[in-house]
Amino acid sequence: MGDKVKVGFVGAGVLANQMHYPSLAEFPDVQIAAICDINEERLHSTADKYGVERRYTDYREMLDREELDAVYVIMPPHHLFDIVIRALEAGHNVFIEKPPGITAFQTAMFARLAERKGCKTMCGFNRRFIPLNRKVKGMVEERGPIIQCVSTFYKRSSAVYYGGAVDMLTCDAIHAVDMLRWMGGEVEEVLSVSGAFGEDLKNAYNAVVRFKGGGLGVLCANWAVGKRVHTFEMHSYGISAFVNPDDKAVIYADNKEEPIAVISTTEAAGSSDRRIYYGFYHENRHFIDCIKEDREPETSFSDAVKTMELVERIKGGL
Repeated sequence: MGDKVKVGFVGAGVLANQMHYPSLAEFPDVQIAAICDINEERLHSTADKYGVERRYTDYREMLDREELDAVYVIMPPHHLFDIVIRALEAGHNVFIEKPPGITAFQTAMFARLAERKGCKTMCGFNRRFIPLNRKVKGMVEERGPIIQCVSTFYKRSSAVYYGGAVDMLTCDAIHAVDMLRWMGGEVEEVLSVSGAFGEDLKNAYNAVVRFKGGGLGVLCANWAVGKRVHTFEMHSYGISAFVNPDDKAVIYADNKEEPIAVISTTEAAGSSDRRIYYGFYHENRHFIDCIKEDREPETSFSDAVKTMELVERIKGGL
């Protein structure tokens, strides 16, 4: 590896262009060296914007020809498998968006191959990297471990993703599931109930989990309700935090009526740019730093397997 981490992209769609390309382009120690997309208009407009000369419409050709330190595969979950496996087989460090495949088995195959090849890997569970979430978690844990947490995700939206390739819990509400693990730790026991409201597909999942450390977690996800609301609660001894990362966190302690702190999401991030305050910038920085420092990313494929397994345990309830 030279002075700069050389990154190749497979995918030049909306999310990649909104969150990942601009983040990496701001890092002085990163070079976007090559881009692949089957849509030539997107390929050339993205490559022109970031001054990338090496352009491909076949990811296999890019992986074979380019000397890369990392590959970003920003694709729909049902298109990931062959590309990620090919990149890992070539020995590349790999970043993907959530969900990390369609099933926990697919994710486990990614993790197994990455370990065998010695590759650094990361799944984009950006909620963990929201500065407000990280700041508040640190404040709560000063009082002790989190003994109860709540992760909610509400929307008014279809439960069908990519024409039916993946369900809403696996594809999108997985963010709330992953946050439960991040807040409470490894899961020991799961009780869950799901429902279908206004359509014939399941679009609501509710669960109570017991963590191995003894704490409790609650998941509430429903796609049939009024609007997008995505919030978290973290509780420890004598302290409670209520977090809306789109707005602010309110922290109460010691049975006092007035909060001990009210922190806005932009204040915690030092920015009003959603790419920064909603964790995308920071997850990208984390991945690059882990490559440079030879350490395992926090949301590696091995860790992502555990989130996918929890998704499947929740889906397996009543």
